Amino acid sequence: METTLEAPVQSPSLLRRVVIGRDPWRTMQRVVILVVACFLIAKFVLLPIRISDPSMLPTYGERGVNFVNRLAYLFHEPRRGDVVAIRLAGPSIMFMKRIIGMPGETVAFHEGHVFIDGKLLNEPYVKLPCSWEHEPRTLGPFEYYFVGDNRSMPQEDHSEGKAPRERIVGKVLL
Repeated sequence: METTLEAPVQSPSLLRRVVIGRDPWRTMQRVVILVVACFLIAKFVLLPIRISDPSMLPTYGERGVNFVNRLAYLFHEPRRGDVVAIRLAGPSIMFMKRIIGMPGETVAFHEGHVFIDGKLLNEPYVKLPCSWEHEPRTLGPFEYYFVGDNRSMPQEDHSEGKAPRERIVGKVLL
């Protein structure tokens, strides 16, 4: 009569099951898919942008980092009030500005206030005093007018103006 004692089969520890799961191969597949998805999102959807000037104060701080959603305008066009990244010079130089003028509109500054087609634009995001003056500019069918929120800067030191739709990279995430 022969008796054999077999060692009891131990189930994996709780820590191993939480970290790796019951099937390590499947867990590895999930990790690879997650890493690839994060890479694709970081590379093609969310673009980091560093603010290097005070033109968007006080809404966005100087030297801050934000992300641009490159898919924001996939199903609709940019809207008035959107903060966007605009590529004006070279592949790595972008401006973060607010859209205030839409295609076909006329934009003017008088005593620091923006007038769109002769009507005063309500801008609750502009907190600092402004004294800008600018004659009316009419936008083309695919042009947008952009400007920063910090209008206390001299107008000559501020990058503002019109840009065609294809120069808008995406919408800045708050």
